[in-house]
Amino acid sequence: MLTIGQLAGYVGVSTKTIRVYHDKGLLPEPDRDASGYRRYGAGAAIELIKIRTLAEAGVPLARIRDLRSAGDDEFQRAIEEIDAGLSARIRGMRATQKRLRQLAEGRLLAIPAEVTSYLEELTRLGFSERWVALQRDLWILVFTTHPEVAVALFRDQAEIMADPKSRGLFLDYDRAHDFDSHDPRLEELAGRIVDATRERYGTGELPGVETDSAIPALIQGAVNASSPAWRRLDTLIRTRLGQA
Repeated sequence: MLTIGQLAGYVGVSTKTIRVYHDKGLLPEPDRDASGYRRYGAGAAIELIKIRTLAEAGVPLARIRDLRSAGDDEFQRAIEEIDAGLSARIRGMRATQKRLRQLAEGRLLAIPAEVTSYLEELTRLGFSERWVALQRDLWILVFTTHPEVAVALFRDQAEIMADPKSRGLFLDYDRAHDFDSHDPRLEELAGRIVDATRERYGTGELPGVETDSAIPALIQGAVNASSPAWRRLDTLIRTRLGQA
């Protein structure tokens, strides 16, 4: 026979936990012996192991108490349900672990493989690391917050980049980052970008997410905050497109 301390040590729980199980009606409390100590037999140890296993699987104590009085079939069904739930939690934790490791490696990409390939191609085409990082953050935001339109928007962008003339405009936009905000080249670049935009989309509404979304402004705000020249360029473009 075991004392409560010995039982706790063998099963791997604290004596306080055993007393909680007594109070909750999960584990019968044995009578005291002649010395005034409660003694636990093998049956109590086995029951405690079952309770500990269920508790570690996340089963509430009230549910564990109900299962103690369940028949074999009901108990088996409950165990299968618990196992399925635990498997789902494990899958979720593994996915979280993967994202955590990606975050630690600086590559948390909530974006499809084709976008990743596109970003790698931008570097090869001569875009700055700053531009590629901004594009990555942009597409992470769009794919996370507006997945219903993200693919169409991305493919439109990729098609534009495939055209050497259009790609040249974006390269010039990238290089304008370090211009003085009053540099006359910004006026000329804004004009070329507006002309190209109207040539592709006409004078109607430009493609994008729903008009009440705060994400486009959030993205453009992050871009503009990194460069006074980019901020002025954005203002010039919006004014000429009638979006100011």
